[in-house]
Amino acid sequence: MKKQGFNPYLPSWEYTPDGEPYVFDGRVYVYGSHDRFNGHAYCLNDYVCWSAPAHDLADWRYEGVIYRKTDDPLNPDGRMCLYAPDVTVGPDGRYYLYYVLDKVPVVSVAVCDTPAGKYSFYGYVRYADGTRLGEREGDEPQFDPAVLTEGDTTYLYTGFSAPGDRSRHGAMATVLGPDMLTISREPTFVLPSEPYSVGSGFEGHAFFEAPSIRKKEDTYYLIYSSVVMHELCYATSSSPTDGFVYGGVVVSNNDLHIDTYKPADKPMYYGGNNHGGIARIRGQWYVFYHRHTNGTNFSRQGCIEPIEFREDGTIVQAEMTSCGPNGGPLEGRGEYPAYLACQLFCRDEALYTGAPGEWMDSRCPEITEDGKHGDEEIGYIANLRDGATAGFKYFRCEGVRSVRIKVRGYCRGAFEVRTSWDGPVLGTIPVDFTNVWTAYESDIAIPDGVQAIYLTYKGTGGASLASFALA
Repeated sequence: MKKQGFNPYLPSWEYTPDGEPYVFDGRVYVYGSHDRFNGHAYCLNDYVCWSAPAHDLADWRYEGVIYRKTDDPLNPDGRMCLYAPDVTVGPDGRYYLYYVLDKVPVVSVAVCDTPAGKYSFYGYVRYADGTRLGEREGDEPQFDPAVLTEGDTTYLYTGFSAPGDRSRHGAMATVLGPDMLTISREPTFVLPSEPYSVGSGFEGHAFFEAPSIRKKEDTYYLIYSSVVMHELCYATSSSPTDGFVYGGVVVSNNDLHIDTYKPADKPMYYGGNNHGGIARIRGQWYVFYHRHTNGTNFSRQGCIEPIEFREDGTIVQAEMTSCGPNGGPLEGRGEYPAYLACQLFCRDEALYTGAPGEWMDSRCPEITEDGKHGDEEIGYIANLRDGATAGFKYFRCEGVRSVRIKVRGYCRGAFEVRTSWDGPVLGTIPVDFTNVWTAYESDIAIPDGVQAIYLTYKGTGGASLASFALA
């Protein structure tokens, strides 16, 4: 089978959330923070970079570590984490990496001659008198920098505003000069926080964190995570520093609001914080975002979906799929790993990922892996209990007459196969207790056409699912 593009788009043992995509010289580079499998906090690892040819979003290459947390003079012992970064090309043609450490209010900058080489510490964003942004009296703490450079001017967007916190006013825009550090126009607020959103048009979708800035034709699109966390929203303006108007939701990592195949208020995955950006790649726009795995908030993986712009410039909310980077449905033949599930839920609906240590007791399934962090172990779905469902979308099916699954666990029952989450059962695949991955197969006809595949466990105990195959 030809190599296809999946979600998550990186290997199942890689946890690179907060992805900011850019196309440089025919390659797509993604910059993000770096979580750890089974991590105890966000962003525990050093920055790495992945890239792919712009014509093939299935062919990702590991570029290695591009910046270490100890490279910042404020963090010689590595006690602080590198939170979500962004990259821009300066007027000198070099690549500038903007980031914030997790316990300080300032914006740090590193620089490199190439998109994915070793970045070197460059300095801190500062006022003309040398005071660092975030440390002057009256400054609000800096967080989640996003950057856009036009000519000799760089626009820096930052902010974090928890619901109910009246000390934080929202997302800020700061203008920097050609040295990429010195402020030429002081911060102004461009998106309101929740306490200041009344009458703004942002009610219910006020700014929380994760700004990301892009320009499409004459319009600036400021992507951000709203106070409900699981959604990436956007606002638009003809100016980079004022006049932003709420536009809508780009993507939700539990597919809330989408009503084309389910009720709009039904979550189809366990959501959590979200962060990402949009990019135009060979004429098609995509949104990069992340999902949560391992039953915690601290092991997040990047995903990609194509997005559509209406004639008026608004964005149609993207649906979470297993095939976002593929440019269309996956082939309805062959074996697919279970970690490609874009939908995962049980009888007890949940909008958000559970707290660490409580997840397994909640009877909810999770995408996880064996081994320890750094082991290149293929992910799988664990803890599928009675009524739990994994959904995979989409496949171009023709003549599919059997479905095979690989299962292990203390379980006795059967997997029901459907092509919609609440549709008729097309067939069942009985399973039994086993401590090793065991294949089970049934003759089940999948209708021809573009289809989703839903697998629902019915029985006792808990099953783990490694893969499924269509033949």
